Amino acid sequence: MIGTWEVGGAFVRGGRLLRAFTQVVPCLWVLGVICWELLTPHDTEVVPLLAAAPAIACASSGRRRCILLLGGASLLFALAPPTALEPDGDSEEPHASLVSCCAILAVVAASYLTNGRRLRLVRELEQMRAVAAAAQDAVLRPLPARLEGIEVASGYLSASRGAVVGGDLYEVLATAHGVRVIIGDARGHGLGAIRTVAAVLGSFREAAHDEPELADVLRRLDRALQRHLRERALGEPHVGEEPGTPVAEEFVTVLLLEVAPDGELTALNCGHPWPYLLSESATGAARVRRLAPAEVLPPLGPFPLPDDLPAARCAPLQPGDALVLHTDGAEDARDAHGTFFDLGPALARAAGTGPIDPAAVIEGVRSAVLRHTGGRLADDVALLALRNETKAG
Repeated sequence: MIGTWEVGGAFVRGGRLLRAFTQVVPCLWVLGVICWELLTPHDTEVVPLLAAAPAIACASSGRRRCILLLGGASLLFALAPPTALEPDGDSEEPHASLVSCCAILAVVAASYLTNGRRLRLVRELEQMRAVAAAAQDAVLRPLPARLEGIEVASGYLSASRGAVVGGDLYEVLATAHGVRVIIGDARGHGLGAIRTVAAVLGSFREAAHDEPELADVLRRLDRALQRHLRERALGEPHVGEEPGTPVAEEFVTVLLLEVAPDGELTALNCGHPWPYLLSESATGAARVRRLAPAEVLPPLGPFPLPDDLPAARCAPLQPGDALVLHTDGAEDARDAHGTFFDLGPALARAAGTGPIDPAAVIEGVRSAVLRHTGGRLADDVALLALRNETKAG
């Protein structure tokens, strides 16, 4: 299974090289100032530039020991006798060394205090990230690699900078009624969308086991969402929610699937994109086609569900076939010229030839989306791949 996508290995190696370079920048600055002082005319004063070394160390390495060491080295150079830096002259003013030392001491003190505050903020940020990771595991739980003969892989890419969870949702459960799947998209990206996702997924995790019919599962989701929206309407606005968004305009697109032990697929779709079916052709290449077995119902939230909710019969998931579910962020992704991402051909390329590997499909689409958009996403992207790994016959 693939969880929330992380930075690639090449980018990590580049980051390490950049950090190593920034750690030697303060030392290079000190050496450059000393060489400049030795090679320039004696009436040119560049020793005061040493005061910038502790500040550069604070901004680059962020280590207090480095700040103190560079500050001490700069003080020694500033206090060096004139003959050490100016062998043939005495142009240095009497108080020049004192002024340089005071400047260096001031910068060292400011950098030391600033770095202490920076370290406290970094620790707080690490704690917040740990809390966010725990929230992610609670809302979007890691999926098992296999469930009742179904191989599972998933991926999530948030459009919000620094976020690990957004408005997209998915879950796969093995129940007495078959393997049941949900994928959806709540309106927005902020904390309000995350709360909506938690309400819908919480209801699905109960209803999927309790309700024999897929239509009854959908009705339970609709009731849970309506309760959640009423509570939000009665309560105070929460910090982090998008301002100016009436609760009456909130909605969630939902696609419910049920995979029977024999591969039979049934679905209920409320405003969500239909999935793609991947199967191996006679030549070994993956054949990709979109499932669209029935009309799409309106999203949950603004409109009541109709009295009759017949589940649509889809093409069966044969042994070796894979089903790829996605949110609209994948197909709505655009490049710098405004061209939409073409998901179908990307799935065919990611599947390649031979047996379909769900994890490879997810990773291939992930790389293609990031290449197409240059890493700048306008909406969250969630992908879910299910492969029937039972043997034919």
